[in-house]
Amino acid sequence: MTSSNGLGEHAVMSRSPDGKAGKNASLRPSIPPPGRRRGWGRIAIGSILVLGVIALYAHWKARSNSATHPTVPPVMISTATATSGDIGVYVQALGTVTPLNTVSLTARVSGQISKVEYREGQRVHIGDPLVEIDPAPFQAAVTQAEGQLARDQAQLELAKVNLVRETDLLNKKVVSKQEYDTQVATDHQSEGAVKLDQGNLDMARVNLAYCHITSPIDGLVGLRLVDPGNIVQANGSTPLVMITQLQPITVEFNVAEDDVPQIVQAVHNGKQLTVDAYDRANKKKLATGTLGAFNSQIDPTTGTLRLRAIFKNDDDSLFPNQFVNARLLVDTHTGVTLLPNNAIQRNDDGTFVYSLQPNQTVAANTITVVTTNGNVSEVQGLQPGAVVTADSFNRLSDGAKVAIRPAAVEAKVVSHNK
Repeated sequence: MTSSNGLGEHAVMSRSPDGKAGKNASLRPSIPPPGRRRGWGRIAIGSILVLGVIALYAHWKARSNSATHPTVPPVMISTATATSGDIGVYVQALGTVTPLNTVSLTARVSGQISKVEYREGQRVHIGDPLVEIDPAPFQAAVTQAEGQLARDQAQLELAKVNLVRETDLLNKKVVSKQEYDTQVATDHQSEGAVKLDQGNLDMARVNLAYCHITSPIDGLVGLRLVDPGNIVQANGSTPLVMITQLQPITVEFNVAEDDVPQIVQAVHNGKQLTVDAYDRANKKKLATGTLGAFNSQIDPTTGTLRLRAIFKNDDDSLFPNQFVNARLLVDTHTGVTLLPNNAIQRNDDGTFVYSLQPNQTVAANTITVVTTNGNVSEVQGLQPGAVVTADSFNRLSDGAKVAIRPAAVEAKVVSHNK
């Protein structure tokens, strides 16, 4: 027979050899009844189901949070480093190439052109022959003037001899004072005739020289305007040839009146200001010259002052009436912080850069651009050696995580000392 204690344990009762009942030396758990075994099974299955539901909910929650808050990858960037160097302060303006001398030669005597002694586009020097007008009529005029002069010189010599004779006779009281005065007047008249003839001869020789037209300056001849056989008139409206001086040559440009005090002060301090001439696209430097002069007053209609720069132009890089971009170097800032222009950003609040932080994030740093020269600017608010972002600005914000491109080459800044 069996008995149960309060703990649910069951002991097996046995009888001793003398027939008395007693406890077994060891108590063994008894097998629960079938109804109790079914209750424990239900509890175990329910616990397993609850744990499974909890695990499924935790997994779903983790995936939901991952989809709602995905991990943002760092932005790939290139960098640029601020350096210390020198940079020029320039005043820029649109200019026009203007020759120092332009000569339009016209005929000073009338006649027929016998020779054209220049080639179109030829470079000529002072005294080189250009055009010849038929000299025959003017040579004949010279001969006539020479003959007239010789005749009147002979008459003058005769008048002087007669004057000497009349003077001697007057002293001997052979002739009257009236006859002597008449001879003196004849002598003076002959002198006047000789001077007149000499003037006519000189004029004839000048006209003869005008038949041979030569270059008054060094320069470049333009296209031919007349041909041999053409009849030209003295001081006509049609030029015979155009000559333009190319070396040296000038560039005229206007600067705003706000820049005038700085320019004038530099000139008064004895500085020779440098002017660079760039092409129309403002990319290729054509020539370098110096500031020659500026106008005496500001144009009130435009608020600008006209300046003239002089260029040697040995390589003919500048041509008359060519449009160029003039850059006048007014001052040079030394030992300043320089930064590539592509690293500088602008918004409504001004200019700024994205500075690279030690934790591989970027921070917006406000700066001030002082002056710009080419692709480099002088900035304030940044120290030399500072590393800033050079691209990917549309994906950046203050505090954004970044990573430097492995193949990116850091931009280098070349110090400008002009």
